[in-house]
Amino acid sequence: MADVAIVTGGSRGIGRAIVDRLAADGARVMTCGRGPRPGDLPDAIGWMSGDVARPEDARQILAAAQAAFGTPTILVNNAGVQVEKTVADSSDADWELVIGANCRGVFNMTRAVLPGMQDAGGVIVNIGSISGHVADPSMALYNASKAFVHGLTRSIAVDHGPQVRCNAISPGWIMTAMSDEAFALAENPTAAKADALARHPAGRFGSPEDIARAVAWLVSEEARFITGQCLTVDGGLTAASPLNPGLF
Repeated sequence: MADVAIVTGGSRGIGRAIVDRLAADGARVMTCGRGPRPGDLPDAIGWMSGDVARPEDARQILAAAQAAFGTPTILVNNAGVQVEKTVADSSDADWELVIGANCRGVFNMTRAVLPGMQDAGGVIVNIGSISGHVADPSMALYNASKAFVHGLTRSIAVDHGPQVRCNAISPGWIMTAMSDEAFALAENPTAAKADALARHPAGRFGSPEDIARAVAWLVSEEARFITGQCLTVDGGLTAASPLNPGLF
């Protein structure tokens, strides 16, 4: 029987790559976003407009997946937002936006699917970030939200195994609209991007498909003994010294 997967935030970027990969691997996929259904989303993919920060929307996304495909056996918590501000500059509205999507959304969706997964088994993959391990400047709420995701991942694995496996992926610089927005904050975006690229031992930035491949592996039987882990997928960025390699 084919897996049933929910992928949050699947309209573009990393989420869309995950949707496409899981569907190509034979899963029946339901995805969601706060906007309307993307026009290029294949007919076989289920869609629901909703905000995962709202518990009632999380329950409705689960209900839509169950009605269309059956009980989910895979959940990928990908939906997220970023606000480029320090703590001092962040507003209450910034807090609600970032913590709502990045923290509450992961909690809401996981809480919704766990009863069914504890009966039938399942795998959860949370999309964290290297920013949950090392702080990007002027990204205080985003950094903190991803650290929350990593911590919650471990708790889910410990509390709900062996029926449910739960891991996180910590992407580095993946070329999406969100990454472009981050580079745009620099005084010289072109120079900042070139410097960042030089710090990657892999010699390139990541693509959404790189993260989708990691998700596909973690939800497969090949990874059946892996749970409670945060897998860094960053082209070696965080393995390298912070010294500028061009000066040595």
